[in-house]
Amino acid sequence: MKKLAAAATLLMLAGCTITKEPQVSQVDTTSGIVRLSFNEAMMQNARYDSYTTQATANKQCQQMGYATAVAYGQPISTCSVISGSVCMSTTVTIQYQCRGMAITPTPVASGW
Repeated sequence: MKKLAAAATLLMLAGCTITKEPQVSQVDTTSGIVRLSFNEAMMQNARYDSYTTQATANKQCQQMGYATAVAYGQPISTCSVISGSVCMSTTVTIQYQCRGMAITPTPVASGW
């Protein structure tokens, strides 16, 4: 009976994991920093797809004239909504540093 209860609890907890898609929350063109964030509600176990998050950061860096984005540091979790002494919502921020200079090919003018 204990094994059945443990299995049921594990199954319920596994259902609480959801995948979030971080959005660009802050950009610093001078230092080449891009921060992507998402919110995680209390009792949620949110995760993000590192491939799509990397693509979003690369796109933002390329719009600023850099070649690519490189993740650095660990995700930063900050409590964004507090009720009493309980954190109701957490903002998770992933940081990227833009590197390299994007080279845009110049079209060759033809004499025709």
